[in-house]
Amino acid sequence: MQAAAVTTPDVTRVARAPWRSPLAVVGLTIIAGWLVLAALAPWVAPSDPLAQDAAILQAPSGAHWFGTDELGRDVLSRVIHGARISLPLAFVLVAASTLIGSVVGAVAGFFGRWVDSVAMRLADLVFAFPGIILALAIAAALGPQLRNAVIAVVIVSWPGYARLVRSLVLAARTSQYVVSSRLLGASGLRTLFVDVRPNIAGPVLVMSALDIGNAVLLLSGLSFLGLGAQPPTPEWGAMVAAGSQNFDRWWVGLFPGLAILTVVLAFNFVGDTLRDVLDPRTARALRE
Repeated sequence: MQAAAVTTPDVTRVARAPWRSPLAVVGLTIIAGWLVLAALAPWVAPSDPLAQDAAILQAPSGAHWFGTDELGRDVLSRVIHGARISLPLAFVLVAASTLIGSVVGAVAGFFGRWVDSVAMRLADLVFAFPGIILALAIAAALGPQLRNAVIAVVIVSWPGYARLVRSLVLAARTSQYVVSSRLLGASGLRTLFVDVRPNIAGPVLVMSALDIGNAVLLLSGLSFLGLGAQPPTPEWGAMVAAGSQNFDRWWVGLFPGLAILTVVLAFNFVGDTLRDVLDPRTARALRE
């Protein structure tokens, strides 16, 4: 009884310790702040992000905290509304990449043989090209549109999850609990979903959290190059592109660039914290 009383608080402390680190707190705070701004954008933004009702290229002031762009639109309002585009799309494309890659990798790793060969050759075909170059080519072929940019990033991103899940499944399928499940008559798909899935979810979750920031960066990059969001959509990458055309007006590109920077850093902080929480070696080190 005494051992149990001592162990329980210690496990609780180990589970909570990483989330109390400064980087985790900062990351969660930034993400929560952007999500709140995105949800309340119509009420929080000082003006219509598409309204051209101010002096063009006006420097930051009390009337326009982030200044105005080349068409007289309020930059602060456009940055806030840009969160309603960049963040949801990043979540959608990471979820799609995770789902596609996890299914392909799990099936390839568990059943092996020709299924594994075909799936991994497809992944190798995508890996043969630099990610941003392949995304540019796909987006250009499909047409300059935000939906096509999302499709391009999904096509580029899924092989990473497939490789990760395949390696985890290969390590798990020879485990005793998987062999016992098959000997008891469980089908391959049931064993994969019921027995293997919970044991590989942690690394996939960490990779997904880290990839949300990369997804925001890739989408913004495609929009910056004119292959994503089209005017007058208030998207961060497109706003940075407009700022590059008015380089002497620093505020036009600086503030959407800072928005991208903060979101990418925040999700990287949270992903690193998730890795610390789900890594047994880190938990053991914290316990000691």
